[in-house]
Amino acid sequence: MKVSYYSRLSPEHISILEEFTKDVPVKVGALAKALGLKVVVAALPLKISGLIKPDPDGGFVIKVNRFEPKERQRFTIAHEIAHFLLHRDKIQAGVVDSVLYRSKLSSRVEAEANRLAADIIMPLDKVSELSAVYRTQGDHQIIATLAETFQVSRQAMEIRTGD
Repeated sequence: MKVSYYSRLSPEHISILEEFTKDVPVKVGALAKALGLKVVVAALPLKISGLIKPDPDGGFVIKVNRFEPKERQRFTIAHEIAHFLLHRDKIQAGVVDSVLYRSKLSSRVEAEANRLAADIIMPLDKVSELSAVYRTQGDHQIIATLAETFQVSRQAMEIRTGD
């Protein structure tokens, strides 16, 4: 998980991330809670996957679209956790992410959130380890098996294994 943004995380947050990414599938809801974030599954407008905003009770709340597949909801939670960890200073009024994980923030900021979200939900060391275990399967079947194991979409796993 040690990439350019890693140095921007607090030692406490690094420790929490390392603890929660030891096992797959990563329990993103429990990770959010450990970071002091509230997660709410809500009916959001079409094309809105999720958002993070200040919680009136203190801290931040992540809302995830209840109408999207579970795998997408999991990635959305990881993406919003990434915004919290990397861009907390930019959240003020809230960050709303479209189904393409685009917000009014810069594309660099969104790319950082996507990269950290992938690192959270599909830890590269675990992907590599399990890819070796499943190596007797064909490439297409490995992607499907990994996607099921990590509880992410096949598309997300295809992107991740292309890293």
